[in-house]
Amino acid sequence: MPGYDWISLTTDYGLSDGFVAACHGVLARTSPAARVIDISHLVPPGDVARGAAVLAQTVTHLPRAVHVAVVDPGVGTERRPIALITPGGILVGPDNGLLLWAARELGGIVGGVHLTNEKWFAGRVSRTFHGRDVFAPVAGRIAAGASLMDAGPEIDPASLTILPDPVVAIGDGWLESEVLTIDRFGNVQLAADGSLLAGLPGQIVVGGCRAINGATFADAPQGGMVVFPDSAERLAVAVNGGRAAVVLGVTAGDVLRITTD
Repeated sequence: MPGYDWISLTTDYGLSDGFVAACHGVLARTSPAARVIDISHLVPPGDVARGAAVLAQTVTHLPRAVHVAVVDPGVGTERRPIALITPGGILVGPDNGLLLWAARELGGIVGGVHLTNEKWFAGRVSRTFHGRDVFAPVAGRIAAGASLMDAGPEIDPASLTILPDPVVAIGDGWLESEVLTIDRFGNVQLAADGSLLAGLPGQIVVGGCRAINGATFADAPQGGMVVFPDSAERLAVAVNGGRAAVVLGVTAGDVLRITTD
């Protein structure tokens, strides 16, 4: 089986400990020729939906790869460690919904396995660090050319854990959408597709604040609010020179209402 030249890594491990370095070390030992792309290690702790969004919005811009994602509040429990096969690469991580949005972006699931072959794991597996002891060793073996079918039994994609669909509701002159993510600039990304902005022409109101229907941050005056289709083609809210999340007082999972003025 041909291997992969690239491995990506997405976690909520942060950068103040040695967790990420340990995963890099395992990948380097099991697949020394593969190169690793760090997507993010600053996913909020345990925030599976945020991790899923970050991964899904990034993987299509990367080379064909083995994508390891670990945002795993259920580590050490009965949740399954899995690997999913897609036309655009392999996804490795916990069966908690984290991988499915990315799988869809990579062309859909065409197969998968429950990772049960302990010969593919670290010599001693920690109950609390499957990123190092399960997922990284498996990803390294796959990248080095091992057959994924040797990692465990096949799974039915219908049995996978899915995340709830984010809220999106549309009416005459209004739209309500769940906040999907908030980036480091304070921009608020909504679950709604960016194309829906065309149905809200002119001046609009977002969460009680007046905003401009625009295409980029500078379409609003300094300190003004703009609603626009972002780089992931989602509807987003920004404040020119400010932080929309602070102005609106929202966080991921909240629902924002947008209306025509």
